[in-house]
Amino acid sequence: MNRVDTGLTVRGGTDRKGRAEAIASLALDAGESLAVVGPTGSGKSEFLADLEQAAAGDTPSGRIVTFYRDGKSVSGPGLAATLSQRTHFVMDASVGEFLRLHAASLGKDALRLAGQTVALANTLCGEPMSGESLLQRLSGGQSRALMIADIALVSDAPVVLIDEVENAGIDKHLAVEILSGHGKITVIATHDPVLMLTGRKRLVMEEGGMRRLYELDAAEKLCLDRLRLLDETLISARERLRRGERL
Repeated sequence: MNRVDTGLTVRGGTDRKGRAEAIASLALDAGESLAVVGPTGSGKSEFLADLEQAAAGDTPSGRIVTFYRDGKSVSGPGLAATLSQRTHFVMDASVGEFLRLHAASLGKDALRLAGQTVALANTLCGEPMSGESLLQRLSGGQSRALMIADIALVSDAPVVLIDEVENAGIDKHLAVEILSGHGKITVIATHDPVLMLTGRKRLVMEEGGMRRLYELDAAEKLCLDRLRLLDETLISARERLRRGERL
């Protein structure tokens, strides 16, 4: 899928009080990342659900979501891939078998993509896996790393919806970079300040409605650099403590 040929638009509906959403329309292009922010209960998950369902004014929000390819609107399954905190495999197979089946079902080079996907997944989590690893024995972090790599390299879905990736046991920043780098539109519901500022756009939800839309400015870019340093320090301390070391 060509990253310059895909996109989506969201036409605003109403919030939970029946008021017109302050953001009347929102557009995202291939490779863009949008952070969806707001306190618990503000409507972040409902917004992701509207994207996943390609809402056509038929959800409580009344939003209309349109996907585009080559300048024309498209519909059907497989337009949005969803990654949540709870990722479990029920398929009784190895990692390699799963990846080869997925790639083959899309008419892609199964052997090559399976190897590349495993290698990419291993850059995202601290517990390496192989093509022979059993899906049902993967840890939570390994499962999510595998799904992100699969979405980036194998899946044709142009849009990726991520809910709370900061608690997923993976390198959250690298995950977003990988997906955006492969032309995916990445929409992330998050409470993580670094992830909030990583994307160029940030949507603020309130009372179930799209309330404000920001674009990263120069001042926030400086804040992002400082927050990344703090975050790296915390991640390093966490990993050392997990390994049984002392700080």
